[in-house]
Amino acid sequence: MLTPPGPERRSAPTPGPRPRPGPGPRPGPARIAVVGGGPGGLYAAALLRRQDPAREVTVWERNAPSDTFGFGVVLSDETLGGIRDADPVVYEALRRELVRWDDIDVVHRGHRTTSTGHGFAALGRRRLLEILHARCAELGVGLRFRTEAPPAAVLAAGHDLVVAADGVHSRTRETHAAHFRPRITSHRCRYIWLAVDFPFEAFRFEIAETEYGVMQFHAYPYSTDSSTVIVEMREEVWRAAGFHELDEAESVARCAKVFAEALGGRELRSNASAWTAFRTVANARWSYGNTVLIGDAAHTAHFSIGSGTKLAVEDAVALAAAVDAHPDLDEALSAYETERRPVVESTQRAAAASLRWFEELAGHVDRPPRRFAFDLLTRSRRVTHANLRLRDPAFTAAVEEDFGCPPGTPPMFTPFRLRGLTLRNRVVVSPMDLYVAEDGVPGDFHLVHLGSRALGGAGLVMTEMVCVSPEGRITPGCTGLWTDEQAAAWTRIADFVHTSAPGTALGVQLGHSGRKGSTRRMWEGIDQPLPAGNWPLVAASPLPYRPGVNQTPAALDRAGLTAVREQFAAAARRAARSGFDLLELHCAHGYLLSGFLSPLTNHRTDAYGGDLTARLRYPLEVFDAVREVWPADRPMTVRISATDWAEGGTSAADAVEIARAFAAHGADAIDVSTGQVVPDEEPAYGRSYQTPYADRIRNELGVPVIAVGAISSWDDVNSLLLAGRADLCALARPHLYDPHWTLHAAAEQEYRGPAAPWPAPYRAGSRRPPTGRRE
Repeated sequence: MLTPPGPERRSAPTPGPRPRPGPGPRPGPARIAVVGGGPGGLYAAALLRRQDPAREVTVWERNAPSDTFGFGVVLSDETLGGIRDADPVVYEALRRELVRWDDIDVVHRGHRTTSTGHGFAALGRRRLLEILHARCAELGVGLRFRTEAPPAAVLAAGHDLVVAADGVHSRTRETHAAHFRPRITSHRCRYIWLAVDFPFEAFRFEIAETEYGVMQFHAYPYSTDSSTVIVEMREEVWRAAGFHELDEAESVARCAKVFAEALGGRELRSNASAWTAFRTVANARWSYGNTVLIGDAAHTAHFSIGSGTKLAVEDAVALAAAVDAHPDLDEALSAYETERRPVVESTQRAAAASLRWFEELAGHVDRPPRRFAFDLLTRSRRVTHANLRLRDPAFTAAVEEDFGCPPGTPPMFTPFRLRGLTLRNRVVVSPMDLYVAEDGVPGDFHLVHLGSRALGGAGLVMTEMVCVSPEGRITPGCTGLWTDEQAAAWTRIADFVHTSAPGTALGVQLGHSGRKGSTRRMWEGIDQPLPAGNWPLVAASPLPYRPGVNQTPAALDRAGLTAVREQFAAAARRAARSGFDLLELHCAHGYLLSGFLSPLTNHRTDAYGGDLTARLRYPLEVFDAVREVWPADRPMTVRISATDWAEGGTSAADAVEIARAFAAHGADAIDVSTGQVVPDEEPAYGRSYQTPYADRIRNELGVPVIAVGAISSWDDVNSLLLAGRADLCALARPHLYDPHWTLHAAAEQEYRGPAAPWPAPYRAGSRRPPTGRRE
């Protein structure tokens, strides 16, 4: 039986500290303190007490039992399953309260697009707390409301286990910050939690394009008569609209006016609601001695993927299970973190992608309504084309039709035209340095490598960076196009591709290593100088890649600039005669031309250094020289590093201007990579993590883009294309793992059309072989 606690319900007086055991494994905790009475802390307390009724478990909560902030809480079926398994009593109480629905409505420029099959469950946050209060009281947990917890050190000394569930502003975490090592990042939008007294029929996203900028709200029902409403906008929009000057009541009224149509003219209500900038919390460690962090004290993930309460409750389940399975507390806390950290970090990556999407919302609103809705639904990269086809085949089919997919054709197998070249599909084998050339001449390894990927079905196969001079090599094993012997070897490869894999395009990437040259092959020591035979380096400025490790390059003077430019042009002429279908100019990853673009590597004071216009001057001169000699009907692309992942380096806004300049000079597409410019970079790795930069360039400039970086599945490719984030997708490691990746992607999607033809000798293998006999 669940009975709600009174306003000051407390346990019996807590006895003095239990003597600490001597050396050796500690027994399971007998006295447990929980700091914070939110859902995570309460559920952890209930589970730990339920495991052992002899335990003394006390929760300190500084607010009253009826105090809560926010309104509705969304719980996934996965989370509910964990609650059911851990404590069926709480699960049954929740199940009776849950509001369930399947649809998502996206309202944009007067169009409402509905996608179904998503499966949500929610209830009021206050009701959730009442259920957990009652369960704790029933189990004998001491609930100390309106009471500040003792200092962290006092709790740790007087208890066997301290569970810090004290939220995003955790005092426990800050007390032990030197050990937990928190990283807290504030973001660029302001948001406010509100409610309305009627239930939306779906999870509703609505976009308002106002005179001040783009605003959005998302809303969902949490009871039979109420819905949560979150209003969010960029900081500069918030200020331009004057929200920073309004009190709570005025802000609420203004939000209701902006979204009056969605609300049916109803008023919004607040609950000590304030405009907030979301903060992402991460910690290097989650435990210290007998103190452990859970929920927002340990980690936060943006509310747009509905993760805060879910993560806290799942933490509570995992912590209780670890304590139950490991009598030694150190082992228990280690097991808890080992289990939860990968799950949390995956959720944080998805939440970060969703957060960034909403921060850049203004760059998405020009998409057609269904494409916009698909883009929004797939923003975190957890919902994809494949699972949307399962959830809502009608909606997905409509998006595919808008994209131009012929019947039965996945998006990745639609053709794409660049200048005079039509690619039969959207898959690109990304440039991959092999480091096995002799004197710059590609050999049999290159023939087999590129030939097998061409036979594997990709629309475009790119060479590694082909160097324009001996001094422009990265390693002694790099290929080149500075001699006719090298050109003849490339001609042999191009002839094989065009003859044996007709319809596959072969592209060459031309580049110069700059300050990152004269190093060992990757597997011998990446970025390490040669033990002997190093050649002199040149760069935009005399800055070594790694001071004290790599040599200092000479800054190119006027004669050197001219000579290198002509080397690029000469290599392009040879590439044209060799039969390449496309040429890419490598202006990324800290190599020579990239070194001119980044303010971190270009410290020149002449016409080629200074502001971005000046830093662009030499790469554009090289581009123009190459474009002049490259056949007019063959496309040229440019690979750029859209961010240096380092303070003071190239920014996303700079990348747009760099792409704009190259497009104005005739680039047919921009290949959008990131980083590798400076050694102290801090990339934010994750699934298709570079795609937002490609997305911004494509949709701000209307320039075709190639997306690259941790795109690993055909589902990723289809999702990126349909969402309008890329025109082509380049994959490297998947093609190392499987040279026939594209053909296998076609087979797995049951596509047998002209965009992925199996070579005649391979047709018998066009179906997946059986893995075992079935009687």
